[in-house]
Amino acid sequence: MSTAQASRELSFTAPMPGLEASDGFALRGIDGAPGLYAMESASPRIRMFLAEAAVYVPDYAPAIPRSTLEDLGLDRAELATTLVVVNPTPEKTTVNLAAPIVLNPETGRCTQLLLDSKEYPLRAELSA
Repeated sequence: MSTAQASRELSFTAPMPGLEASDGFALRGIDGAPGLYAMESASPRIRMFLAEAAVYVPDYAPAIPRSTLEDLGLDRAELATTLVVVNPTPEKTTVNLAAPIVLNPETGRCTQLLLDSKEYPLRAELSA
């Protein structure tokens, strides 16, 4: 996804675990923070911060299953944008590498992968 893209409606292939009652997500770029986004839902009101993995954790490249690419309408993993959930706290900021959101940046169609948390931590510290 281009970090210049200001806003996009998202369409999940399946509800996000824990957010099954939520619908109508939108992704909005954060001014002055390329590759950082707010994912918001109006009903119920939810806001989560997502970071473009290529910008904030460039060595992170989990395998995307062929079935996921097909569900997103993509023929190659290189066409997908991988986003990670950001967990800011006063002490440190972490990202969830065990459950990335894989996005087709052209259509807004996306899915959340659930990876092995032994290989990919739920709270990897984000370096400055």
